[in-house]
Amino acid sequence: MGLAFQRRGVGPPLVVVHGIGHRRQAWGAVLDWLATQRDVILPDLPGHGESPPLVTSGRSVAQALLDEIFGLLDELGLDRPNVAGNSLGGLIALEMAARGRAASVTALAPAGFWTSTGQLRYAIAVNKVMRKAGRLIEPLGPALSRSTAGRALLYSLLVTRPSRMTAEQASGDIAGFLAATDAMDEILGAAAPFTGSIPDGVPVTIAWGTRDRLLFPRQALLAKARLPQANVIMLPRCGHLPMTDDPRLVAEVLLRGSKTVAPAVLRAHDGGQPRAARLIRLATVPPADQNLFCAELSAAASSSG
Repeated sequence: MGLAFQRRGVGPPLVVVHGIGHRRQAWGAVLDWLATQRDVILPDLPGHGESPPLVTSGRSVAQALLDEIFGLLDELGLDRPNVAGNSLGGLIALEMAARGRAASVTALAPAGFWTSTGQLRYAIAVNKVMRKAGRLIEPLGPALSRSTAGRALLYSLLVTRPSRMTAEQASGDIAGFLAATDAMDEILGAAAPFTGSIPDGVPVTIAWGTRDRLLFPRQALLAKARLPQANVIMLPRCGHLPMTDDPRLVAEVLLRGSKTVAPAVLRAHDGGQPRAARLIRLATVPPADQNLFCAELSAAASSSG
């Protein structure tokens, strides 16, 4: 049995991969935007959503995840689609590109770029705390999901604008997160940095929320250092799940990252100009200036739009 997935839209194929403990519905807020210009494929990772459990069968966890994604691509007759992902999904998207299975890659707050072991331990600890808290409040989940204050309590570490998350999404995400415990344990236990190289000619976009409380925005600097060809973009006032915090902006990033974008279509949904001007591009910054740069970056992002 292969991965569960959804497919919608017209245009060049774009495979979008969710993060650890999440599910394909993570992309629901941007799907309408994307589907006007892309044939969007949204898989559930092994052990997540409606997909079968994660089974390594002697392979590394990373290879098992990639094999399942590659199996889906083969099933759909897709050799090198555009790929994108968030968090763990961003890391998977980059690994797909490094293995020659992507025409372009866009990674939103990708895993694999922590700047210290302490940052990795922090992310793992947050995941475990969220699981314990999730089990304790699971009976109250549906009620909490129905109010903005309740969603803020549930998702304060992941999103900055809980009012933009629907009650249905919030409730489903809680259940999906708790059901993915076994897969999360295996994936976190095998966490490793991204050290691959992406072939020339494959466009690379890295985008990071300036208010990401799980994988800190400073990690974008390391991503730029390891992938100097990448276009690195900071997403003002967005958290770890930017597609929830600012769907319009993230949709534009994904469309631009997958090679083409039609500004007229984007304006039709928003009644204004494309918001590319709100994106803050990351230049190469000397190590001695990185702390100051990150502080200035956050300040600039807070004052933009």
